[in-house]
Amino acid sequence: MTARREGISVLNDGHRRMWGGVFVELWEAEGGLGSRGEYVSANPRLFVLLDQSGGEFELRLAPNEANLGKRHAPRQISFIPAGVPLWSRFTRPTYLRHLDVHFDLDMLRTRLAEDFAPEPFETPRLMFTDERLLTLAGLIAAECQNPQTLHDLYGDSLATALLVDFVRSSGRDQRRRTPLATRQLRRVVDYIEENCLRSIRLQELADLAGLSPSYFSHAFKAATGLPPHQWQTNARLRRAQELLRASALSLPDIAAATGFCDQAHLTRAFRQNLGTTPAAWRRELRS
Repeated sequence: MTARREGISVLNDGHRRMWGGVFVELWEAEGGLGSRGEYVSANPRLFVLLDQSGGEFELRLAPNEANLGKRHAPRQISFIPAGVPLWSRFTRPTYLRHLDVHFDLDMLRTRLAEDFAPEPFETPRLMFTDERLLTLAGLIAAECQNPQTLHDLYGDSLATALLVDFVRSSGRDQRRRTPLATRQLRRVVDYIEENCLRSIRLQELADLAGLSPSYFSHAFKAATGLPPHQWQTNARLRRAQELLRASALSLPDIAAATGFCDQAHLTRAFRQNLGTTPAAWRRELRS
């Protein structure tokens, strides 16, 4: 995960474990008034706020707009899809203890086979509560911190149960949506294509269609077969292909020019969506 922090102190090196496509990190941190952070993960992840003291802490899907901030409370959970930027801001000096649960979708597809469904991993969900998920997160955090870890089957069982319950909770909240109208879809798609090199907030796209963000996400996917952030990724990849074909720019320069965090981020997106790497694609094109 790429992280940029201002005024936030990580109190230790964290505790990490991995079980069957689920990578877990347990962190403690402190931030003062005005401290902030920006985070982008190549994998979808759950942010579980286990403990908080001394102040207030916000999460947002946009960096600067104060009206979009939401105060995160202890025992609340947020889900952030792969590649979706997340910003945090401290409005008072605050201590946090939180669990990050990263899902490796390639491993989960292999493990779950036909039972795997991508939809729960495609839409942001901020500040929700689910007692079963919180109980499992607490047990996972305790196992991460335990100096004498139990058998891997124990951790794997907890991670599997958390995965299944997360998918269950997502499915319970989803509703059937009708597709965007042709005019709405064209307006949104044109906007994404024109602005794909910067971070586009879901709220921006929803406003263009005159819908709530949640309704818009489902309506967009019903119309295109893709979530909005994947459409933007595809637009960035098309720009990258144009530069690979028509320029001699290096891969780091192409990544920077097409909105990716770095060359590694570009390569992952290229491989996941096009089945090859940018370097291999360029070599094949030239040969």
